[in-house]
Order: sequence, then structure tokens, then C-alpha cells
Amino acid sequence: MSQVIELEKAKLNVAAKRGYRNWTSAFKEKFGVDTKLSDISVETLAHLAQAQEKSTFYLYDLIMSLDGLGSGFDFQELPGDKKMAVIDRYLFILDRIRFECMKRLGWLDSYPGEDLSLVEMIARFEEVAPALHARIPMLSKDHPAYERYCSLSSFDQETFIRKLIPKALGEIQDYSTTL
Repeated sequence: MSQVIELEKAKLNVAAKRGYRNWTSAFKEKFGVDTKLSDISVETLAHLAQAQEKSTFYLYDLIMSLDGLGSGFDFQELPGDKKMAVIDRYLFILDRIRFECMKRLGWLDSYPGEDLSLVEMIARFEEVAPALHARIPMLSKDHPAYERYCSLSSFDQETFIRKLIPKALGEIQDYSTTL
């Protein structure tokens, strides 16, 4: 049984190396199977959080490599169901990246999934995503709108956090270029 587990870990390591190959050359950082969003530089997070064509490719490439679907370059060639599976994972990871940016800005105290590696979030997506989607990021007590946030229902708290994303993207971009 332990040999099966070791074989699965080895396969995951190989897939992670393949998935991060373009990340390493583009972002000049080291990435691996245990890399959490908190381990990634603010510059790289800011780039990925913008969801532009190139940043989308890096996430598709990682997801597709881990799921055995080829390279991110092959995304358009995937059948519809596989394409939707990649997009679901992409949007899930993009949320976590944006929440990490908000945490770095001091806007969030915590967010669901911050304790998981990127590889783990993708490899265990079907298992972890539903539970993480059901939880709401915690706005920092130091945020100027904290009192208003606390007075909202859970549904409205999630909406409130999501409405902060555009401003956070601008601020994290500014923050990353002034470091």
C-alpha cells in the first residue's frame, strides 16, 4: 500500500514540475508540489490575479499538467467537458490568488484554502472546492468597512468581499511595482 502512495506522490511531483516549467522561467521563482500562495512573491501574485491572457495561460498550464490534459497551449483543443473542468479549477484558483492579494494588502485576516498548496487545490479539487466555496474570507478588523461587513448576512458578506476585488487588483499592482 505504501508503494502505491509513493508512486502517486512521484507522479504528482512529475506533473507539478511539468506544470510549473513556464512559471519558473517567467517569474524567476522556485515552485513545487508544496508551494502555497503565501510562498509566492507579490509581483507574481499581482500578475496572476489580473487574469490577462498570459496569466491565464500559466494557470491553465498548471491545471492541465496536473490533470494529465497536456499543456496550457492545448486548451482550445480540449473537448467541452474537459475545457469546463479546467475553467472551474481556474476560477477557483483565481479566487484564492485574489484573496491572497487582499490578505497581503491587510484587507483580509484569512481566506478558505490558504493552508493548501496550489497543487493540492487542483489535484483534490472535487473534494476541497465545495467546502472552501461554502466559507467566506474574513475581512480584517483594521479594514475601514469592517463594521458594515459584520452587519451583513453571510451571502452579503461574500458579495461585499467580491466587490473589493477590482480595487484590490489596482492596489496590489501598484504595491508590487513599488517594492
